[in-house]
Amino acid sequence: MTVYICEDSLDGILCGVYDAWMSRKGHAQVKLQLDGWFEQELFTEYLTVPREMEKAEKVVKSIRQKISEEAYEKVYVASLSQDPDRADKIYRFLIYGFHFGKKVVDMLQIPAVFQLFQMCRNVYNENHLLIEFIRFSQITDRNLMFSRIAPKNRVLSLLAPHFSDRFPGERWMIYDENRQEAAVYLPGRGWAILQPDPAMRREIDNWQTDSREYEDLWKIFHGTIAIKERFNPKCQRNHLPLRFRGYMTEFQ
Repeated sequence: MTVYICEDSLDGILCGVYDAWMSRKGHAQVKLQLDGWFEQELFTEYLTVPREMEKAEKVVKSIRQKISEEAYEKVYVASLSQDPDRADKIYRFLIYGFHFGKKVVDMLQIPAVFQLFQMCRNVYNENHLLIEFIRFSQITDRNLMFSRIAPKNRVLSLLAPHFSDRFPGERWMIYDENRQEAAVYLPGRGWAILQPDPAMRREIDNWQTDSREYEDLWKIFHGTIAIKERFNPKCQRNHLPLRFRGYMTEFQ
């Protein structure tokens, strides 16, 4: 068995797909693994895959031409998943994709296809919830709308297009605490995903916002409209999971 260790990014995974495929060792004899800590196995060769844009672009071109644009979109979304085995699952999906063509996306009876579908569904579900639950605060001295989140999946690149359309005239930043990444938008210039350096991260942690005033207003609002007899914590948790509340103004 040969394990190809990939960088944790779409381009890194696609480079792993390229090297594993071109090795001609047989699909059953190769596996993709994301870089980081993992338990190594005996009698297994581990090869580190460097990220090379030329290889990644070749795989992207092949997916679009030989499978479909929809298949490429699913591979991209799956690469954002929290699943630690996402690199190998994407590889297994592409094996069937290059064999069956564009109809593979509907062949959920194949375990590899269904696993990719599950990863995409998990990413889309969390992205949908965050669109509803994200709360912005005004950074008083920077003319910047700021939000802090801690998603399980890497969803900033899905959130950014939505909020750039929703707030086209505002400067804003959404900061992912789990991955220490930020989606930043400037009017007229579009959005980008950045990785702040340690000094910038410390500055972000010390930013002063206007959240206290709005926290009080939200609490008064909720206290005013609440019906004591209909208070149902279990139902509330089903619609608003606890893990989101620490980042929502009204629950501070």
